[in-house]
Amino acid sequence: MPEMLKCDGFDEAIIGVASRFGQQDVIAYDYDKYIEMLKDQGMTHEEAVEYFDFNVIGAWVGEGTPIFVEKMSVEEVEERAENMLEE
Repeated sequence: MPEMLKCDGFDEAIIGVASRFGQQDVIAYDYDKYIEMLKDQGMTHEEAVEYFDFNVIGAWVGEGTPIFVEKMSVEEVEERAENMLEE
């Protein structure tokens, strides 16, 4: 079984472990905290989001790849789901 992979230097953004049926558990990170930590390294908000989208979300490293959770209300989740259907 592959290991749960961590993002070096971002332990403060870990919010727990995520589980899904038939798949291994993975580390879950708080998206907003991760972006804030990138900004603390000197990036603007836009630079942090661009870096995250390309280098973090865009980096599949196997089954142990972590997930990133955006905290939002039920209404925000429903809006996101509707927007995805429209794409």
